[in-house]
Amino acid sequence: MSNEQESRDSEEGASSTGSGRDEKGLRPAEQGRGAGGTEGVTGRAGGRVLPVTDLSLVVLVGASGSGKSTFARRHFKGTEVLSSDFCRGLVADDENDQGASKDAFEVLHYIAGKRLAAGRLTVVDATSVQSESRRRLIALAREYDVLPIAIVLDVPEEVCAERNAARADRAGMPRRVVQRHTRELRRSLRHLEREGFRKVHVLRGVEEVESAEVVRERRYNDLSHLTGPFDLIGDVHGCSSELESLLAQLGYVDGHHPEGRTAVFVGDLVDRGPDSPGVLRRVMAMVAAGDALCVPGNHENKLGRHLAGRTVRLSHGLAETDAQLAGESEEFRARVAEFIRSLVSHYVLDGGRLVVCHAGLPEKYHGRTSGRVRSHALYGDTTGETDEFGLPVRYPWAEEYRGRAAVVYGHTPVPRASWLNNTICLDTGAVFGGKLTALRWPERELVDVPAEKVWYEPVKPLHSTAPGGADGRPLDLGDVTGKRAVETRHAGRVAVREENAAAALEVMSRFAVDPRLLPYLPPTMAPTATSRQEGYLEHPEEAFAGYAADGVERVVCEEKHMGSRAVVLVCRDAAAAREAFGVLGEDCPTGAVYTRTGRPFFGEAATTEAVLDRLRTAIGAAGLWTELESGWLLLDAELMPWSLKASGLLRTQYAAVGAASGAVFPGALDALERAAARGTDVGALLAAQRERAADAAAFTEAYRRYCWPTEGLDGVRLAPFQLLAAQGRSLALLPHDEQLALIDRIVAEDESPVTAEQSGPATSPGAQLPGGGGLLQTTRRLFVDTADPASVRAGVDWWLEMTARGGEGMVVKPVRPGVRDGKGRLVQPGVKVRGREYLRIIYGPEYTRPEHLDRLRGRFLGHKRSLALREYALGLEALDRLGGGEPLWRVHEAVFAVLALESEPVDPRL
Repeated sequence: MSNEQESRDSEEGASSTGSGRDEKGLRPAEQGRGAGGTEGVTGRAGGRVLPVTDLSLVVLVGASGSGKSTFARRHFKGTEVLSSDFCRGLVADDENDQGASKDAFEVLHYIAGKRLAAGRLTVVDATSVQSESRRRLIALAREYDVLPIAIVLDVPEEVCAERNAARADRAGMPRRVVQRHTRELRRSLRHLEREGFRKVHVLRGVEEVESAEVVRERRYNDLSHLTGPFDLIGDVHGCSSELESLLAQLGYVDGHHPEGRTAVFVGDLVDRGPDSPGVLRRVMAMVAAGDALCVPGNHENKLGRHLAGRTVRLSHGLAETDAQLAGESEEFRARVAEFIRSLVSHYVLDGGRLVVCHAGLPEKYHGRTSGRVRSHALYGDTTGETDEFGLPVRYPWAEEYRGRAAVVYGHTPVPRASWLNNTICLDTGAVFGGKLTALRWPERELVDVPAEKVWYEPVKPLHSTAPGGADGRPLDLGDVTGKRAVETRHAGRVAVREENAAAALEVMSRFAVDPRLLPYLPPTMAPTATSRQEGYLEHPEEAFAGYAADGVERVVCEEKHMGSRAVVLVCRDAAAAREAFGVLGEDCPTGAVYTRTGRPFFGEAATTEAVLDRLRTAIGAAGLWTELESGWLLLDAELMPWSLKASGLLRTQYAAVGAASGAVFPGALDALERAAARGTDVGALLAAQRERAADAAAFTEAYRRYCWPTEGLDGVRLAPFQLLAAQGRSLALLPHDEQLALIDRIVAEDESPVTAEQSGPATSPGAQLPGGGGLLQTTRRLFVDTADPASVRAGVDWWLEMTARGGEGMVVKPVRPGVRDGKGRLVQPGVKVRGREYLRIIYGPEYTRPEHLDRLRGRFLGHKRSLALREYALGLEALDRLGGGEPLWRVHEAVFAVLALESEPVDPRL
């Protein structure tokens, strides 16, 4: 018997003992079913209640004049109903033109297919009294894996004829048409279920039609209202002792979790192991108590048929289970049989973000109900070939998966559980001497216990199974091009325009580092609110007040280094780089140092490796490789001097202004002074020109502070300020005080590190950071309580002192990242407060003049702030996916979106 034949029953035909709880806290076994057959349930007003599944194809069946259109308008939305009459009007401008019926039904079927593909309930309002017309609709429902439901309006022939006669557009309809419809309807009634309708509701007479009530039912596989948290458990296969150990490690006590977590079993509870009855007893009790959900595996399906008396081969461990069940009571065996019958092929959970099944499920089948869906969920799909062990070669659906929902499954044992294209197989071969594995959701944390022994020798050695994380298709152009919406955990969907994606593709494909070494791009940063204080465009008081208004009490002020933003991916060694990021070759890079648009900082690979080597040595000396249990670290940093990256900008924009002013003002001032000496009234003009010359000199001095010559690593400084991620987890939400403490340990282990005292701005080029052995530099910081005026004053004074010495300014951040305001909205992760002299570089030499400041205070910050939050959410998403071991295309979806948003038009001076 084929898999399809074994699983041809749809989900709606199953009972629901194992379906967990509904949104009211009831298990489905406690709910009225009201499904199937020709009898309904009595409603509150005495009318028939007609259960209709929320995703189905509803076919109204009745003679012309039976009231189908009126019934459809009463019980369904106008957009849900497809009328054959309306479709005739579309193609022939006449709803009664029977000559247009063929084209009209082609239109109707086309629109119905589009709606069903989109997951929308669809109602067909046509007579549908002929078996051929119904056959095409049932085929349509099967094509899109939804339930076909028939609602029959069996109204007397006389009533139909009178109604047609009363309608001006049908007054000429011959009585024989209604008679033929009625005869065909009566002949059809006893065949509708055999034709393939999963539910048939027959309403007899006008009164029953008018008093009926349509009630929508949630699909049994749709538990999207349950948000967890969940503990998803892989194939147990009768390993009762290992199951108890895993449940204990997950925090369950007698099958119940004190924190309200729900276990979800992915099937194959039985066969091969030493105690299948013990596993069933535990799981059935947890499901009955509402502490667990369970989907069936192919082994449960076969056991269920065996218990029902059907002929099956006692192979693949079923003989052992049958022998073990022989020692149990008849009552227990009956409960097992009922439990297996109750299991639903797959569940959609957590708002559609999680799908659980036994053998995996492509996105087009999620939430669908058909024998084909059940078959795939139980058995998967095969290529028709067999491997060297005689086992079927399974179709690699997961390699092509690009769905939004994470799919968790089992069925085919793997040596270790790992993510592949947002799917993960949890069957790690416990019965074969491997491990029993669980996945905590939404944490995406793996928990496992080792098998006590090899309980069953596998046909195919467990170690020969391909790793689940091997991603054969790392990147695809279709994953990033066109208009897109990227789902993030922290800000919902973030939209990316098509033109912005095209701009990002140009940069990423031509200039960026190896995409495997580009797992993150930092977000842009918004400036603080514009200051109204005399002489200032930006001032710390606005930053502190803004965070206080958002409910953030404790912030950290970090020195803003005048360099270029750098992301550093550093691996412990080449082996770690190969294992974690798949980079190969004799000169395998051990990481990357790149700009905030993904471009490499250094033209020579040797220079990059020298930076990475210094950093990895310091990390090792600080003990962080061991402490963080990671073979790699991702850091956010500032690379100095500014001239290292921005030499072209300096020459063409800043130095040109300085050179021009240096050439013009001395001569102009000299001429004016000579004129004044001769008695010419040029005093006002001379004073203005002197002020302009002073501004130009200040402009030149401002940018020169951050430029000095470098040779190799001599003169280069790297100031890390945040650990972004390590192997197995994102670190981006680690509080900043803890972040900086870890970074201080790294910096302290560098050769002659640049200390806070050495890092302050000086007055002459090159004096700020002299050459020498130090590469890593500390980031000075000050913690401020926004509710304490004295603390706020200290923060302001610190900034004033720093910027008075020529420092760029500071970044103010909530100590705890990812904080939200009183309305649940993300708060800005950081705002920059730049000093007067640095802003002179940005806005021009004379920006501090009152007339210019008044104009600049009208700058619009809303778009920049929105952009910063969207990019921040995307950055966190990329790090979460990276830490969760998701494939490169998933990580790059978020990384690419950050780069795309960078091409949105915004004032570059902000």
